[in-house]
Amino acid sequence: MERIMTSQIIQQHREFFKSQQSKDVAFRKDALKRLQREIVKREDAICDALYADFKKPKFETLAAETQFVLAEIKHVLKNIDHWASPERVSGSWMNWPSSDYIYKEPYGAVLVIAPWNYPFQLAIAPLIGAVAAGNTVVIKPSEVTPHTAAIISEIIKAVFDPAHVTVVEGGVEVSQELLAEKWDYIFFTGSPRVGKIVYESAAKHLTPVTLELGGKNPCIVDDTASIALAAKRIVWGKFLNAGQTCIASDYILVHEKVKDKLIAALKEHITKSYGQNMEASPDFSRTVSQKHYQGLKDMLEGEEILFGGQSNDADNYLSPTLVNEPQLDSKLMAGEIFGPILPIISYKTDADIDNYIKNYGKPLATYVFSNNKKFQNKIIDTYSFGGGAINDTVIQITNKRLPFGGVGQSGIGAYHGKLSFDIFSHHKAIIKKANWFEAPVRYPPYNVPMNFVKKIKHLF
Repeated sequence: MERIMTSQIIQQHREFFKSQQSKDVAFRKDALKRLQREIVKREDAICDALYADFKKPKFETLAAETQFVLAEIKHVLKNIDHWASPERVSGSWMNWPSSDYIYKEPYGAVLVIAPWNYPFQLAIAPLIGAVAAGNTVVIKPSEVTPHTAAIISEIIKAVFDPAHVTVVEGGVEVSQELLAEKWDYIFFTGSPRVGKIVYESAAKHLTPVTLELGGKNPCIVDDTASIALAAKRIVWGKFLNAGQTCIASDYILVHEKVKDKLIAALKEHITKSYGQNMEASPDFSRTVSQKHYQGLKDMLEGEEILFGGQSNDADNYLSPTLVNEPQLDSKLMAGEIFGPILPIISYKTDADIDNYIKNYGKPLATYVFSNNKKFQNKIIDTYSFGGGAINDTVIQITNKRLPFGGVGQSGIGAYHGKLSFDIFSHHKAIIKKANWFEAPVRYPPYNVPMNFVKKIKHLF
């Protein structure tokens, strides 16, 4: 894509925003309703596109992609009138008499850069919030999932004026062209490595950002856990989407007393989920690309495989795999795995847990399987992470009333539900002052005792 084309797109969006159309709440609602209808109409085609990209099971596409965003649209449509209205807040005695408000105004031209692992949901969910808040949007879907990118483009063209919402397809060079421009807001989902590039580009223009990144998410299983149920829930959350989920468990820290029991239960539930011939299972995705697939295979070199490890180069297939006690300095533990490989590491004391978790910074998610409430709360209170669950995995993303986002190297900002509206809105403070009373004390000459001035904190 030529640079002038990028500039032209942004200019069109700025002109559209200046027209004030997108600020009208009725306009926003109508646009979201059209999007809702188009997604419902093309839901089967969306499932086909994700299957073509990496054999994503239809159930997973419906549950985690299309129905997820349809629920988000429904929630926004139900609440947008209230969210978009000026919010009355209490005034202060210092400004009496006045009426004080928070006005929610859109930023303007927004850039959404989406990843490949949930390529439909993670492009459309931010779009919903941005449109609801009154912005114009350019979406850059991932080139790694071209079929999904194509249907996203078709949907957006069918629903929106191109000056309001546009899809720009292409590879890394297109992302670079887009990031070279000045945006009013950038929303990025992807790796911490690319997140740093996006943040650096945004900083040149002091552009605000939301960065939804990742991390090495621990799953802690203590000696009081309900092992069979823990294994079932860990297997589901880890091997959903073939492990290509930013909030999946990246490794297990299990108390040495129950390690063998947990391993046996994990093997049992993997087999129950995907059968003896897991490659033939219709419920297990493939690794999205040859490059990522080869990277996962490289991670397994020299490791002790407890279960799985089968692969098929022709199909980017790597079976659900359990690895025993990898070293901290191994390829497997160097960074986020993002695939169907689950390291299992034993611990004896809380200090052992501390050594592992603090070695990897602040993860996007942390999970604890324990029936000991004191232990549960200790993990929650001691460690900083984006979000998580007790006695389950991944489910925190399903509640639209909970924020979804990272902290530190796992991300900046959070969204879903009302927060999706809020992050794409500038909250503007307005005081409407009455004219019928004026306090002379604030104006010079200041003929006021200083002892009185020292007490005005009570008036704020």
